[in-house]
Amino acid sequence: MSGHPGGHGDADGLPWDVLLPAVGVALVAAGYLLLAARARRLNPRAGWSRWRTGWFLAGCGLLAAGLLPPVAPWAHGDFRGHMAQHLLIGMYAPLGLVLGAPVTLLLRNLPPEHGRRLTAVLRSRVAHVAAHPVVALLTGVGTLVALYFTPLYDTLSAGGAHGLLHAHFLLAGCLFAHAVAGPEPAPGRWSVPRRLVVLGVAIAAHALVSQALYGGWGTSVRAPVDEVRGGAELMYYGGDIAELLLAGALVATWRPRRTPAGVRPAGARGAQSTPESEAYTTTLSA
Repeated sequence: MSGHPGGHGDADGLPWDVLLPAVGVALVAAGYLLLAARARRLNPRAGWSRWRTGWFLAGCGLLAAGLLPPVAPWAHGDFRGHMAQHLLIGMYAPLGLVLGAPVTLLLRNLPPEHGRRLTAVLRSRVAHVAAHPVVALLTGVGTLVALYFTPLYDTLSAGGAHGLLHAHFLLAGCLFAHAVAGPEPAPGRWSVPRRLVVLGVAIAAHALVSQALYGGWGTSVRAPVDEVRGGAELMYYGGDIAELLLAGALVATWRPRRTPAGVRPAGARGAQSTPESEAYTTTLSA
């Protein structure tokens, strides 16, 4: 977004819009590492996957890259920087964060009674709707349409509401990544083919939005044409890469339930049996 001056600094002159995101991301990463170490200590046999830890830390790194210099100042003055920031915060970072299975890690560290309460919230109707692939898709695509095809982008630029927009991008990205390829259980989890269809629709929608931006068809972004076209190209190619990574994660995390021959698996069709689902089961039965 353009025209946003740097934030006021602290006593040493460090801008708050640099200090606060850096501290926030560092605290999240440190908290995850502490919980992972505690999970290994509490249950050495089960441990905690270092791959999960690596994914989560990678997500934190990508989030920090989107919120801190040099990307953040670039985003404030150039639409191409805004789009790079959107990709990092809303598409790449969420994939790493979701693959880190933070809810499962939290459940392994909570006392049983608190774990049951959290699981009840996660299985509530509200969570069911929020985690639905179509809802997650509409949330993400609808934001892009509202942002670039109405005066909303320029309004937010003038109002300096970047933090709210970043939070929305991150939350929407995490919901979509979880709905499509999340390793953790979700209410009414769709089968892999159906989730691939949703991902295909998302790819097509991002392509249409980026092409409309490039051609200037119905868009309301007030920025130089070369910046808008450059941002559209970043959305087109960068979005494709992010969605291909999401498709790879979906296939890689798919674990069909294994049952003896002739025995029909319990629950919905296409159910998965994973270490993450076992954590939920253990919490409920404790």
